[in-house]
Amino acid sequence: MANPYTSSATAQGTLSNVRGFDPGEGGGASLDEAALSYSSCQVVGRVLRYAGPHAWLLLLSFACTVATSILQLYVPILVGRAIDTMVGEGRVDFASLSPLLAGLVAVVVAAAATQWLASFVTTRLAYETVRDLRNDAYDKLDRLPLSFVDSHSHGDLLTRVVNDVDAVGDGVLQGLTQLFSGIVTIVATIGFMLSLSVPVALVVIVLTPLSILVAWAVARFSTKSFASQQRIQGELGGLVEEVVSNQKLVEAFAQGDAFAERFEEINSRLYGAGERAQFVSSLSNPSTRLVNNITYAAVAVVGCLCVITGSPSPLTVGQVQSFLAYANQYMKPFNAVSAVVTQVQGAFASGRRLLALLDAPEQVPDASDAEELHDPRGSLQLSHVCFSYVKGHPLLRDVDVAIPAGSRFALVGPTGCGKTTLINLLLRFYDVDSGSILVDGHDIQELTRGSLRAAFGMVLQDTWLFEGTVRDNIAYGKPSATMDEVVEAAKSAHAHKFVMQLPKGYDTVVGGSGETLSQGQMQLLCIARVMLADPPILLLDEATSSIDTRTELQVQGAFDAMMENRTSLVVAHRLSTIRNADCILVMRDGQIIERGTHDELLARGGFYARLYQSQFAQSASGA
Repeated sequence: MANPYTSSATAQGTLSNVRGFDPGEGGGASLDEAALSYSSCQVVGRVLRYAGPHAWLLLLSFACTVATSILQLYVPILVGRAIDTMVGEGRVDFASLSPLLAGLVAVVVAAAATQWLASFVTTRLAYETVRDLRNDAYDKLDRLPLSFVDSHSHGDLLTRVVNDVDAVGDGVLQGLTQLFSGIVTIVATIGFMLSLSVPVALVVIVLTPLSILVAWAVARFSTKSFASQQRIQGELGGLVEEVVSNQKLVEAFAQGDAFAERFEEINSRLYGAGERAQFVSSLSNPSTRLVNNITYAAVAVVGCLCVITGSPSPLTVGQVQSFLAYANQYMKPFNAVSAVVTQVQGAFASGRRLLALLDAPEQVPDASDAEELHDPRGSLQLSHVCFSYVKGHPLLRDVDVAIPAGSRFALVGPTGCGKTTLINLLLRFYDVDSGSILVDGHDIQELTRGSLRAAFGMVLQDTWLFEGTVRDNIAYGKPSATMDEVVEAAKSAHAHKFVMQLPKGYDTVVGGSGETLSQGQMQLLCIARVMLADPPILLLDEATSSIDTRTELQVQGAFDAMMENRTSLVVAHRLSTIRNADCILVMRDGQIIERGTHDELLARGGFYARLYQSQFAQSASGA
C-alpha cells in the first residue's frame, strides 16, 4: 500500500517551475524508444515466463489441441471411405456404411468436446497470465522513483497497465495457441496425405512456401504501423486523463475548444496509423486465401487424373474427396494466422510497451544494512544540502539548518524557491545531490524509507481521498484505529459536524464515484487523517488553504495543540499563520537568506519584512 502521506506529494508543480524542465522530455519518448528495442521473441519469452506457474494449463491446452486436430483430420478419412461404399447406382454397401457413419458421429462429437475444453483452458490460462502481468505492472508503479512518475504522462502509464496488458493476453497467448494448433494440423495433415498419395501430397507441399511468403511480407510491413498505433493511443490516453482530472480548470479558463483541437489532432494521427495498420494486415487473409484456392484447384485436377488414369498414383473417388478436404484443412492454419495477424501485431506492440515499463529503472532499494528508525524524537539536521531536478539547473544550494526536536519551524518564500522540494527531500521522494539530512542523528540515506516516512505526518494543499468510506479515509494512516479514535480525530479537525450531515455519516462513500465533497471538506478529512496517525514530525504545506477563515482559526487551534512538544515544519504563504513559530526560515532562489522569529525578522527590515508588509497592505486595501 502506498504511504498515506505521499499520494499528493508529487513534485510536478515544483518541476514545472524549474527552468528547462519539460515533463515530456525524456519521458514518454524514452519509454517508446525502449519498447522498440524488444524483439518478438523476447516478448513471447517473457509472456511464457508468466504462464510458467500455470504450466499444467498450458500442457492441457496443447494436449486438447493435438487431440482436436487429429480427430478433425480423421473425419475426411471416414467420409472418403463412406463415399467409396456408395459409388455407383445400386451399389451402396449398407453393411460397411453404417459403422462408418457411427464412427463419424463419435469422432465429430469427441472433436467438439476437446475443442471446447481447449478453448476453455486457453481462456483461463490467458486470464491468469494477464492477472499476474497486471499485478506486476501495478507493483512496478509502486517501485518507480517519483521522478519517473512525474516525468511521464499518467494516462500513458495507465494505458500500459490496463489496455496493453489486455492486448498481450488476448493476442500473444491466443496467437501462440493458434500457432501450435497450426503446426499440429500441418504435420498431421501431411502425414495423412502422404499415407494416401505421395505425388498429390507433394503438390500441396510445393505450393506451401508461397502462402508463407505472403503472410511474412504482410506481417513485416504491418509491425511498424501497429507500434505507431499503440504509441499514439498512449498519448491520447494521457491527454484524456489530463483533461478529465482537471475538467473544472479547463472549463474555468475556457480551454475546452483548445483541448478538443489537440484531441482531434492526436485522434486523427491515431486514425491514420490505425488505418494503415489495418489496411496492410487486411491484405494477409485474402492473399493467403488466393494461394489456398490455387492449391485446392491443383489438388482437384491432379486427383481427377489419378482416378481416371491411375497416374501418377491410383486413387478412388472417396480418396480424392479426402484429399480435397485435407488440402483445405492444410491451408486453414495459414488462414487462421493471417486472420489474427492484426490482433497479434497489436499484442506484440503492446507487449513491447509493457516490457519497457516493467524494465524501467526502479527506485534505488534500501541498503541491505539500512537501519529502522525506532521511536524518533524528531530532531532534523540539513547540512549543506544541494539538489536539482534537472542537471545544470540547481534548485537548492547549500541549505544548512538544524531543527531541534519539539520545535516549530516555518518555511516562507516566493513560489518556486524550493520549499516543497525541501519536504520531498526530507521524505526521500528524491535524494540530495550533495550534503546530508539527519533525523535524530541518523543519515536518512542509511534508514529504510518505510521507517523514515512513518515518522512524518503530512497535510498538503492538494487533497486526496480514495474511493471508500469516510472512516476508511481518516483511518488510512492507522487502519487499526477504533471508531472512537476516528471520531475524536474528526472532531479535532472540525470535520465531525459535516460528516454527520452526510447520508450515512462515517459510512458514507467518498472519493471516486462516491459522495462529492467540497475542497475544504476534503482537506479537513486529510487533516483528521494526520491527527489520527499522531506522527512525531509534522509537515504542513499550506494545510488550511482551502477552508474558510473561521474554520481555519479553529483548525489552527487544533494544530497548535497537536504541534505542542512535536517537531513541526510549516510551509506557508499567509505569514499571519506562522507568527508563533520558534524559527522562520526565509528562502529565495533555493537558499535560506534569513532566519529568526517573526519579531526578529520584522525588526531587521529585510526580505521577510517586505513580504509581511506587502501582505498586510493587501489585506488593508481589501478590507
